[in-house]
Amino acid sequence: MKKVLIISGSPRKGGNSDMLCDQFMKGAISAGHTVEKIRLAEKKIGFCLGCGACNQTHRCIQKDDMTELLDKMVTADVIVLATPVYFYTMNGQMKTFIDRCVPRYTEISHKDFYFIVAAADTDKDMMRKTIDSFRGFTADCLDDAREKGIIYGVGVWQKGEIADSSAMTEAYDMGRAV
Repeated sequence: MKKVLIISGSPRKGGNSDMLCDQFMKGAISAGHTVEKIRLAEKKIGFCLGCGACNQTHRCIQKDDMTELLDKMVTADVIVLATPVYFYTMNGQMKTFIDRCVPRYTEISHKDFYFIVAAADTDKDMMRKTIDSFRGFTADCLDDAREKGIIYGVGVWQKGEIADSSAMTEAYDMGRAV
């Protein structure tokens, strides 16, 4: 049994990328894993101040929800990062979250990562910058981060349009295969 942490960057509860997170979660739970989903929109996370204090202390000077989220990332076996794609990259909530991982990023090691992206564009290639940004964080900055899968929710704009997409089944199956 693995401990799965899903980070949903969707500002819309029940938005397309958020719905894919729910399907991934259902699949992982059905396989017997422990799963927690966190919606960044429901958390207080300030922007990185670039002060450098965390370089020595491994703690951020800001008092917000990021301390708790970093604890969860360190103890998770599997981390799912999900974002809607805005102007061909991750949304601001997800980027802020990643930036705030600095105090403890060296402890976020030996993890399996899954990426979930949803966009109005129908071409998966147009989401390359988003995936490259996720990889810049995981593959380039974290020790022994293993990319295990990507779920592309394409051609969805309005909230809930993903419901009839094959990406929903793919998300469930990928969660089940964790």
